[in-house]
Amino acid sequence: MLLRRPAAHSGRPVRAVEASTGSTGRLADLPPGSRATIVGLADGAPPSMARRLADLGFTAGTPVQVVRRAPLRDPVVYRVKDYDLCLRRAQAAHVLIRDAR
Repeated sequence: MLLRRPAAHSGRPVRAVEASTGSTGRLADLPPGSRATIVGLADGAPPSMARRLADLGFTAGTPVQVVRRAPLRDPVVYRVKDYDLCLRRAQAAHVLIRDAR
């Protein structure tokens, strides 16, 4: 199965973004089938993880959907920019979201 590769990262530092409106939360807390918009990455994310998440497409303004969860709740499959990615819940906890539905 071929997946579309994300665009290369610009090399600029990745920082958390405050959501001005709407309810905010963490990607790891969403149940399967939910959709949300990414608002940024948490300040506590290690720089290497923040860079990796940004390279995978987890950037501010990007829609995300929880596709499915493994039987033991980890890892979780997320749909971002027309491709599916698996993240551990510990990684997804660093992704801040809003407008979960």
